[in-house]
Amino acid sequence: MKAFNKQTNTVRARNVARLALVGATSLLALTAASPAFAQDQGGSAQTGEISEAQGQEIIVTGIRGSLQRNLDAKREASGVVDVISSEDIGKFPDSNVAASLQRLPGVSIQRDGTRGEANGVTIRGFGGDFNETLIDGRRLSTATGGRSIDFSTVGSDFVGALTVYKTPDVSVGANSIGATINISYPKPLDRPGFHIAASASGSYQDESKRVVPTGGLLISHTFADDTFGILADVIYTRHDTRVNNVFVHGFPGGRYAPCQQAGNASAATCSPTSDPTSAAWADVNNRQSVVGFFEQQYGAQQSYTKDERIDGRIALQWKPTDGLLLTLDNNYSDQRINADTFGFGIWFNQGSLRNVKLDANGVPLDFTQAGSQTDFTAARDSNWRKTNQTGLNVKWNATEHLEIEADGSISTSWLNPDGRVNSRGADIGYGFGIGPSLGIQINGDSDKVLPSLVNYGAGGNASRWADPTVIGSHVTVNIANKNTDSIKQGKLQAKWSQDDLTLTVGGTYLDDNFKFRSANTFANNYWQAYSGYGPASGTSGGVAIPASLYKGMVSTSNFIPGYTGALPPTLINFSAIDYQNYLTGLGNPQTAVIPGYNTGCCTGFTGTFDVMNDVGSYRNISEKTWALYLSAQFKTEVAGMPFHFNAGVRQESTDISSTGIGRLPTSITPSLTDPTLLTVNFGPSQQVTTKSNYSFLLPAVDAKLELTKNLILRFDASRTLTRPTLNLLTPVLNIGSGQRVGALTADGGNPALKPYLADNFDIAAEWYYQRNSYLAVNFFLKNVSNFIVQGTQRQTINNVTDPSTGQAAQFAVSQRINGPDATVRGVEVALQHTFGNTGFGFIANGTIVGTNKPYDPKDISTSGFAVTGLANSANFVGFFDKYGFEFRAAVNWRDEYLLQFGQVQNTGAFGSEPTFVNASTQVDLSASYQITKEFNVFGEALNVNNATMSTRGRFKNQLLDVYGYGRRFTAGIRYRF
Repeated sequence: MKAFNKQTNTVRARNVARLALVGATSLLALTAASPAFAQDQGGSAQTGEISEAQGQEIIVTGIRGSLQRNLDAKREASGVVDVISSEDIGKFPDSNVAASLQRLPGVSIQRDGTRGEANGVTIRGFGGDFNETLIDGRRLSTATGGRSIDFSTVGSDFVGALTVYKTPDVSVGANSIGATINISYPKPLDRPGFHIAASASGSYQDESKRVVPTGGLLISHTFADDTFGILADVIYTRHDTRVNNVFVHGFPGGRYAPCQQAGNASAATCSPTSDPTSAAWADVNNRQSVVGFFEQQYGAQQSYTKDERIDGRIALQWKPTDGLLLTLDNNYSDQRINADTFGFGIWFNQGSLRNVKLDANGVPLDFTQAGSQTDFTAARDSNWRKTNQTGLNVKWNATEHLEIEADGSISTSWLNPDGRVNSRGADIGYGFGIGPSLGIQINGDSDKVLPSLVNYGAGGNASRWADPTVIGSHVTVNIANKNTDSIKQGKLQAKWSQDDLTLTVGGTYLDDNFKFRSANTFANNYWQAYSGYGPASGTSGGVAIPASLYKGMVSTSNFIPGYTGALPPTLINFSAIDYQNYLTGLGNPQTAVIPGYNTGCCTGFTGTFDVMNDVGSYRNISEKTWALYLSAQFKTEVAGMPFHFNAGVRQESTDISSTGIGRLPTSITPSLTDPTLLTVNFGPSQQVTTKSNYSFLLPAVDAKLELTKNLILRFDASRTLTRPTLNLLTPVLNIGSGQRVGALTADGGNPALKPYLADNFDIAAEWYYQRNSYLAVNFFLKNVSNFIVQGTQRQTINNVTDPSTGQAAQFAVSQRINGPDATVRGVEVALQHTFGNTGFGFIANGTIVGTNKPYDPKDISTSGFAVTGLANSANFVGFFDKYGFEFRAAVNWRDEYLLQFGQVQNTGAFGSEPTFVNASTQVDLSASYQITKEFNVFGEALNVNNATMSTRGRFKNQLLDVYGYGRRFTAGIRYRF
């Protein structure tokens, strides 16, 4: 207990110190800027200011104009709200929506490692699925199976504003424990008249060495005395990205036998076992009793990704009378992501490791594995994402005091609607008879040191690492994923306002249907057709690979910026498509004898790597939700001070129907040409459907007291929920047919999962001390229950035998259940300041978060639990906006955090191993210049400090992934009329 208290006090002291640092920085900034506070704010309007000229309001655009609108919206809101608005039509602060959001206090981003794109956000420590994203107040479908959208699919050029509701508005929703994000697009009657906005730019990623185009066009016009309007826009975006990646796909835990450790006298006769009935058990040195971890698969790869997206939108508005407005709109997105990858990957088994040196945490700092295979891999991934949303909104001012709104929409998203084979893989290499005694050395932490591969090369000769004369074919994996998500939703609301009282009542209905299908070469076992590495490795399986398939060698020198550690000298550049075409060109093994074909492995294989439906992947999930809400808002005075009070309640009821196809394994068959490969055989399959439901009452209270004209206190209390992701609700256990020795896995869903529930409390103080400047401090507390935890346990299934051990097969079965409660607490500090009329200003914010359920890396129980996503963060944006010139420099820092439980390979004896994201800092720059009233040139430089993204396992020296995604530069021109 003393040790626990000491650790807790240390953490608290560190957090207090960080908070004090943020506060001290804010005070110093205020002190240094105090002379500017007293400057005269009058005079002519500058860029970003709003003034009156001859009775007509003139809105001058720019950074300061956008920031003032953001500040005004925050100040007027009932709850805790942050806003980012467009600086002008067609001029959003950042080229990526998520990148803009990370400038807000308490908001951090996640990146797609291969593309380097900001594709998701974490708000107050809660990741993407905890944050609901709306498009003009409507849920957007997503075919990924999660609740969160991929922000890289949302074009930012013509976004009007982003609103982040950190405390809920019951009329908007209460379905997010983190926050609700509403993306607002412009409408034609917002700005009557004829308008054009156009942009064209080129972007260059320093690793891809290629300039690629982006362009957008928006046209808006109103007719009939501004009672009818039409707005249409289209955006084409392309990003080409080359990324280097070093990975350890899985750092599972287990137990070593003493004879496996370096210096043990029994190394020559070592036979690790956990079976007390075996003959080896008699020697205590063979008993697996030493807790330790190991790298399941180690490798490096380079990917070149071409990401093309077309966004289109059309909005029609009709205002037949002053009190009636109809809006019909359609939003469309079409994204094609094609990636070519090549590299190497080497498989390890814990029981095969020798000369193991473990550190105090059980992490292997050095080991060898005799007879290891060396695999060179390639892949072509081609995914098509398409989304279309159509909506109709009617607003009617029925009387002077009564407003009625009706809204309905249909949104559908598709992943690979054409049923394409979206992933084609190639795996070649050497091993067995010429397999080297490979080893890995770990000489530092995952944020700066790469694990070093040693004793590599055919026969242990490093000069033959990529010797083409010994390389043969191995496995061939093709995958065809096809998802559809369709949402139908409707809303009816009435609002009555008189004097200082507003009453709102309404209801919503949402019908979400998710379908997932997958076909692959595991289902028909075609993946093993030419496995075995070919004749040079001394096996009857596999064929030699001709040198003509190789496109050259790529050096691994300075592979990851800022990292040390030894990689093999080169990667082989080859194409998965060329490889598969070569094997297909060998002919039909059913009609001709083809040396190297894995005879008997693949019934019906005629030479082409066709995919077969994987019945275990079948999922049909239907979720219907009804909600009723009521809120009352009034304004009064308390001791002469304006007081705003808003109380609301939302009742949500959900019905779920979940369908899957279940099957049980009947046997496991080893490969005749590769002892590391296994095939699971199944009995008959049957459709399984389950139904469940739940209902919750979600109250919310917001209170705002204006102590002075510029000083505001807030108090907010609410209950919110987050539903489990749809892909977790399957009612069956999914067991893949293609498996590896020592890594048998299965994954089960749970259609009875209940949503997370959170009781939330906020206390905030906001000081708007001058125009375009404010200081805010916000304390928040969230008590979260029904956490969904993933447990992984080793267990037998249907008593099948593992042919590699001769014993009952032990599957690592992952399943989700509703588990424990946890408390999340934190403080956000934000300062925005402009230095009078100089044009200079800055935004600085910091967030400190904590929980009563932190992760304990020493806990090796299979039911370990911790709150994911929590990380301290800080952002700084300095800007200049005057004389038509704008410049912005942004620094974003996020501390390390627990991303999830589960790794790419998750077969360990200690449950679901964690994935942490290491701390990162990124610097971005942007600038623009107004040449004329209509023309503006701009530039952007992202990740100018060449930061990397890296993840680790439970200990700091357990590298999982590190990506070097380089810098990106953009230059272009905008036109508006």
